Amino acid sequence: MFNKKIKIKNKILSIKNKPMLVAELSANHNGSFKIAKKTILSAKKNGADAIKFQTYTADTMTVKSTKKDFLISKGLWKNYNLFNLYERAATPWKWQKKLFEYAEDLDILSFSSIFDETSLDFLEKLNVPAYKIPSFEACDLELIRETLQTNKPVIISTGLLNLKEIDELINCCAKQKNNKIILLHCVSSYPAKIEDANLNTIKDLQKKYNALIGLSDHTLTNTAAILSVGLNSVLVEKHFIIDRKIGGPDSSFSIEPFELNKLATDINEAFKSFGSPNYNLKGDEKYNVKFRRSIYSVKDIKKGEYFTNNNIRKIRPGHGLFPKYYKKIIGTRSLCDIKKYQKIEKKMVSKKIFTDV
Repeated sequence: MFNKKIKIKNKILSIKNKPMLVAELSANHNGSFKIAKKTILSAKKNGADAIKFQTYTADTMTVKSTKKDFLISKGLWKNYNLFNLYERAATPWKWQKKLFEYAEDLDILSFSSIFDETSLDFLEKLNVPAYKIPSFEACDLELIRETLQTNKPVIISTGLLNLKEIDELINCCAKQKNNKIILLHCVSSYPAKIEDANLNTIKDLQKKYNALIGLSDHTLTNTAAILSVGLNSVLVEKHFIIDRKIGGPDSSFSIEPFELNKLATDINEAFKSFGSPNYNLKGDEKYNVKFRRSIYSVKDIKKGEYFTNNNIRKIRPGHGLFPKYYKKIIGTRSLCDIKKYQKIEKKMVSKKIFTDV
C-alpha cells in the first residue's frame, strides 16, 4: 500500500539504506538567528543527514489565555502558559527562508514540521521537499489529507496515538493518492525514559501497516536510536543543540555535537554490521582458516605401519586432512613413509576412509 522506497531530494529511505539521521533544531536556536545557523552548520559537520525545523507561531498554536486549561501543570515545562511557551520556542517565520537557503548551501537536507494549514501554506511557497506531522498533530486528519495532497513525502509521528487512532490515520492515508508515507515510532515524553522506548513497536508497526518506519527518540542516550537500526528503522530523529549550557525549553533532552557525531558513526557501523546472510569466508577469515585443526604425524611413520593415537594427532594448523577423518584413519596402514610433524594428506591413506564420513 505504501512505498517501500522514498526519495527526499538526494536521500533515499528504504530498509536497504542506512537510516537517515535527522537533527531537530526545535527551540534550540534560543531566539538567535546566529545560533540557528551555527546549529545547522554543526549538524552538518557532525554527521547529520538532515536538519529539521518547526514552523508555527504562538498564535497559530493556541490563544493568549491565562485560564487553567492553558497552564502546563507538570513535566519539563511545568507552570508555563501555552502561549508563552510557544512564543519563546517558535522559530520566527522571517528566518525560515534564509535557514533553508543556508542548509542548501551546506548541502544538508532540510525540511520542517507543520502544525496547521497556515504553516503548510507558508512552507509550500518555499518549496520544502518533505513535511513532518508531529505527534500532537497526528490526530488532525484534515491537516494530514491536505499535506498528502502536496504529493511530497510525509513523515508522521505516532506518539500520543493509541492503536485505534493509528488505524484511523492509516485509513485516512490509504484513501489518498500519495503513498510516500513514513511512520515514526515516538514516545512523546520530554525526556522519555529508556524503559518506555518499547522499540519492538517498530517491528509491530511494520507488520501491521506494511510501511516504512522510523524513530523519533527523546531518550537521554543514543542506545535506543542505535538499536532501532537492527529493527529496519529508516529514519532516526534526535533533538540537537550546539551546547546545553545555553539553555532553552528543549535543551535538557537534546544531544550536543560530540553526541551527534558519535551517533552518526554508531548508526553507520550498526547498519554495516547487519549486512545480509552470508556463509562465505570474509576478510582475515580467509587467512585464519589455516589455523583450524587438522591431522599431523607426531612421530616418524614407516610405509605399511599402522596409524595410532600415538603417532597422529588432531592439532593446529589446518594444512592436513580434516579432523573428521581421524577415527577412520586409526587402524589403517600408511601408504608411504611420513616424517614427524608432517601433515597427513589424502595420498598417504587408504581411499576407503573417504566414504561415509
